[in-house]
Amino acid sequence: MTRWSDAPPIDREVIVDVTDAGLAGRLVLPAGAIGLVLFAHGSGSSRLSPRNVQVAECLHAARMGTLLFDLLTESESRIRARIFDIPRLAQRLADATRWSMRQPEAGGLRIGYFGASTGAAAALFAASQLREAIAAVVSRGGRPDLAMPALPSVVAPTLLIVGSLDEDVLQLNRLALGRLAGERRLEVVAGASHLFEEAGTLERVAELATDWFAAHFAEIAVRPRS
Repeated sequence: MTRWSDAPPIDREVIVDVTDAGLAGRLVLPAGAIGLVLFAHGSGSSRLSPRNVQVAECLHAARMGTLLFDLLTESESRIRARIFDIPRLAQRLADATRWSMRQPEAGGLRIGYFGASTGAAAALFAASQLREAIAAVVSRGGRPDLAMPALPSVVAPTLLIVGSLDEDVLQLNRLALGRLAGERRLEVVAGASHLFEEAGTLERVAELATDWFAAHFAEIAVRPRS
């Protein structure tokens, strides 16, 4: 067996093949990556979201790989109904997960999801379908209520992060917490609004997410020799 600790770093632009489209993305795998986190951005955002990029960089420093990709094509992103079609976005994320597993560089790694806003609903919906294949889920300012019927089927350990000033979303997350079937936790970041724009709040999100994924990526993946 060849351990992933021997694998060189990777940073490249990719096209993620899903059922009905090719989606632009960026795959980063630090040397010795211990897991791979797929990002699901919120409505009106993209793989270039500066907040998600900042969180991804923190994960890289902790030897975790990331895949930031667009859930919709450019033309689809202009259609409001597509932006809020959570089952469709979840299917795209599930397809991207299977695509990741087929990549020679990433096929042996444990998989996690990081979802923001409506993207968190898509991440939870996809996790309910893929179940044990997903090692952990983190939601930043998420709308898990948009995936409420799927929550009892989510067995992946799930961390919900919400700003203390984001009162409506915080209440929705509290309601959703009790519907999740597996390990779950709600972290409230003091002084943070929905976008975590206040000083130090996004850094706290990155720290919480890194610790959560590290705890559930603890077993370093291996792959057979080719």
